[in-house]
Amino acid sequence: MSGTLYLCATPIGNLEDITLRVLRTLQEVDLIAAEDTRNTIKLLNHFEIKTPMTSYHEHNKIEKASHLVNQLLDGTNIALVTDAGTPGISDPGEEIVKQAYEAGVTVTSLPGACACVTALTLSGLSTRRFTFEAFLPTDKKERRKILQSLCTETRTIVIYEAPHHLKNTLQELYSELGERKLTVCREITKIHETVQLFTLSSAISYFEENTPRGEFVLVLEGRNPEELEQEAREAWNALSVPEHMEQYLARGMQRKEAMKQVAKDRGVPKRDIYQILLESE
Repeated sequence: MSGTLYLCATPIGNLEDITLRVLRTLQEVDLIAAEDTRNTIKLLNHFEIKTPMTSYHEHNKIEKASHLVNQLLDGTNIALVTDAGTPGISDPGEEIVKQAYEAGVTVTSLPGACACVTALTLSGLSTRRFTFEAFLPTDKKERRKILQSLCTETRTIVIYEAPHHLKNTLQELYSELGERKLTVCREITKIHETVQLFTLSSAISYFEENTPRGEFVLVLEGRNPEELEQEAREAWNALSVPEHMEQYLARGMQRKEAMKQVAKDRGVPKRDIYQILLESE
């Protein structure tokens, strides 16, 4: 029988945040695949765990995942751990999970610490719906595309950032998204944990005077849906009704459905759209 791949959540700072189940699993598996063995050995030494380790990271994730899956197929039980938090969240874990499923290997996740969810619950912003962007892309074109897409995002936005990029990222967010409420979480679960409530502009001012230190999670207010709807309505109203209709007809929409959508866009009854179209013919 093949082995099992265990996705083991490890602490994001405070070592007491590891679960009893993860500790038992790390002791019982045959091998631990770690994103950075230098970090993980500190955790294992603290809990006196002697299980062998191997390195699995971003730069070897495809080839090494294939090798590890072959070991799993041979009956080896493997625990996957990331530098901190839950494997598969903003790390190479997703690749080995994909390959494991393709090979028919059993995968199970042992829940625990996750910086994204922890910051969200600390933020004081809406937690019902949120979008996780992890670290923004470094490629300028791709980064700009993501930032522009966030302009109309109505869900709460969670972003990871390193201290040396924080000021630039805050400025970019303000330039693209305008003023928003922002909660800045720093060094979550660690001794110097801080949670600060800002607006984007006040955060920019604060970090101009206070050098960013530590790891940051930014939790940003989503766009107000009513304001977004009003802006869209104003944009549609800038067109004539026939021009508005043509937008949908050109996409292959049937005339009746197009009239219904135009009425919805403009916030008027469908009969008003029908009458205007009659008069324009």
